[in-house]
Amino acid sequence: MYRLIKPIFFKFDPENVHHFVVKRLKWFHDYFPLGKTILRSSFDVHIKGLEREVFGIKFKNPVGLAAGFDKNGEYVESLSNLGFGFIEVGTVTPLPQPGNDKPRMFRLQDDKAIINRMGFNNKGVDVMAERLRLLKEKEPQIVVGGNIGKNKNTPNEDAVSDYIKCFDRLFDVVDYFVVNVSSPNTPGLRALQEKEPLKELLNTLQQRNLKNDISRPILLKIAPDLTNEQLDDIVEIVQETGIAGVIATNTTIDRNGLYTEEKVKSEMGGLSGKPLTQRSTEVIRYLAEKSGKSFPIIGVGGIHSPQDAKDKMDAGASLVQLYTGFIYEGPGLIKQICKELV
Repeated sequence: MYRLIKPIFFKFDPENVHHFVVKRLKWFHDYFPLGKTILRSSFDVHIKGLEREVFGIKFKNPVGLAAGFDKNGEYVESLSNLGFGFIEVGTVTPLPQPGNDKPRMFRLQDDKAIINRMGFNNKGVDVMAERLRLLKEKEPQIVVGGNIGKNKNTPNEDAVSDYIKCFDRLFDVVDYFVVNVSSPNTPGLRALQEKEPLKELLNTLQQRNLKNDISRPILLKIAPDLTNEQLDDIVEIVQETGIAGVIATNTTIDRNGLYTEEKVKSEMGGLSGKPLTQRSTEVIRYLAEKSGKSFPIIGVGGIHSPQDAKDKMDAGASLVQLYTGFIYEGPGLIKQICKELV
């Protein structure tokens, strides 16, 4: 079915299609008679042996949805019934912001890729927190990660306060946190990946985390464009600060080896999809070997097939996430991956 309708979707602006599809999915799930049952019977994954516990959380299966797909926590329940083992929402910022000017998302069909420069467009952490509070009351078994960032207008020297605000507001309604300092679409954000600012940020969040009776796993999402020396720093920082793990990787600014016409591939923003497959797996393997597998890694970037997911787990990932592969290959990919992993 998805193969039939995808060519129609791909004739229209990708951001508009995204909103059209997720809103219809939610309507079908919430209001169509037997809608939830139909989705679960068609897509949900209940295969014995897939369950696993990572950083103290039990996952029904290891295939999650990456941040960026549901920026405001509006569609968590309907998306979870497509078979995902966990859903990561955001990136969310303390205050609402519109993001960058449109158009800001571009398909590279010849490369099975997407360029986006969304710019953390979201409705603010208060809106997300209230939505997730209601969700947790209704469906507490859904594992939700909160991906947090800073507002565009917040200078880097004040960035820690933005992350604290998001952390405090979401603490009771998410199962784990992801610190996003690796998006290329917020000016200056990637400078926070440098060793000293990153240590300050993660230490501050972890100290705040450990003051609570219950702590939440904190993960760091990193760029694929880091050098081996910078990856060495990441390993050291994760071990020193005691955070739970790493998500590898975010989108890339690299454009080498693309087949798409120059006009499209030269658009500013982060590239995701098939061109990222090999590099993200290399980063996972390097981190796992360098750290002696001392912390969990969530692998994301260019997963378009069960083999892509298996390669990342063989390289050292404990869990994987989809985004662009989900768009190009359709929701059936989740179950395909789970069957292959079993």
